[in-house]
Amino acid sequence: MDERTLRALIEAGAIRKVRIIANGGLFYVELDHLTDSVRALTTSGKLKTWVTLDAVARWLKHLGLGKAQLDLAGWQPGQKDLEL
Repeated sequence: MDERTLRALIEAGAIRKVRIIANGGLFYVELDHLTDSVRALTTSGKLKTWVTLDAVARWLKHLGLGKAQLDLAGWQPGQKDLEL
């Protein structure tokens, strides 16, 4: 789901849970809304990823979200980028 659609869901109060998930050396975001779970995507349709946790937090705060669950189980800080 792209940022514009996410903003609309957030403004409508439809987002129930936000998870920041670590995979290798990258982080991505999953959001639960009323009926489904979606991942944040870029405008070109690829998974939106970040290299640092603070960058993800800034993006979520910019969207108007102040709470997120963090899943570090798959985090490998020294690992090079892998295609997700």
